[in-house]
Amino acid sequence: MRRPRIQHPVLFFKKIFFRLLKSYLGRMNRGEKQMGAFECVRKVYQTDGLRGFYRGMSASYTAIHFVIYESTKQELLDRKTASMMESGEVSVKEASDFVGMMLAAATSKTCATTIAHPHEVVRTRLREEGTNYRSFFQTLSLVVQEEGYGSLYAGLTTHLGRQIPNTAITMATYELVVYLLNG
Repeated sequence: MRRPRIQHPVLFFKKIFFRLLKSYLGRMNRGEKQMGAFECVRKVYQTDGLRGFYRGMSASYTAIHFVIYESTKQELLDRKTASMMESGEVSVKEASDFVGMMLAAATSKTCATTIAHPHEVVRTRLREEGTNYRSFFQTLSLVVQEEGYGSLYAGLTTHLGRQIPNTAITMATYELVVYLLNG
């Protein structure tokens, strides 16, 4: 049985930090004073304390993505192995295997993003300052009441257009590196 892959903790916290930083620095477009990264960190700590660094942070769709990716990838490998055994050929990695892994990554990212997009919308709203959003479920119900269910999927097409190619290339590159390192 294969071990599930998890995101490296440093990369996870780097991602969270830069989202928070982007959120705070984004306010300068609204006419607020420009600040640097260290000023931003100091302001977050002074305003919300240590808890401010984790505002809007909860479960991510990364787990869904990896479960679907690993299942799809394993299915592709099982089918290839079965066809190789029937024809008596030796299993060798080919370019089509990496294309298949890119498709598996694109499929899994599409499914995971579509499933978790309402969660991402709520998380984004929770990071906004000066709003009535306090908790996950309160924000979810308020967004649905004020804007309707469709608002939970606002921006999904743009998000998918940005994420799918990135994920497909990243996962294929990862699989290629693993293949090359394993010889």
